[in-house]
Amino acid sequence: MVETVESAKQWYVLHTYSGYENKVREDLEMRITSMGMEDYIFRAVVPETEHVEETKTGKQKVVKDKIFPGYVFVEMIMSDEAWFVVRNTPNVTGFLGSHGQGSKPTPLLDDEVHRLLRSQGEVVKRDIHFEVGEMVRVIDGAFDGLEGRIEAIEEDQEKLKVVVEMFGRETVAEVDFDQVDKL
Repeated sequence: MVETVESAKQWYVLHTYSGYENKVREDLEMRITSMGMEDYIFRAVVPETEHVEETKTGKQKVVKDKIFPGYVFVEMIMSDEAWFVVRNTPNVTGFLGSHGQGSKPTPLLDDEVHRLLRSQGEVVKRDIHFEVGEMVRVIDGAFDGLEGRIEAIEEDQEKLKVVVEMFGRETVAEVDFDQVDKL
């Protein structure tokens, strides 16, 4: 079976010095271009929350707060060359999930990546096909964590009607395709 670029791409977590997350992202983007790694390293993300008001030296200002201080998320194909370029970017202290001595790190799970990107306002289209009667788990939104059965599918709007049990009775929840995972 031939592996495609899309299936080989995975997300990894870099550990950086706290406060250097954006600098690491910028440096990594420059290194990708200068070292010709565009086919192996695709993007770096520094997850930020909404704007937060902060008072410093008596003045109020609005800043973006980091969800994971000291971490940068990188989408890449893990090859020896790509690992070397990323690992040797200034202010990167290592990969999360790597056991040292040059061992390759563990990639994030698809659900973790999906939640991360969704929290950053990115809608990730997943190639999942649903069927009426199929069981799913809601992974985002008001019904997060509940399991239910698909009652109807609206392909054109990418919505599902899922029957979940809430407060001892069945309720129909309308959710987006990207808010559920198959069981």
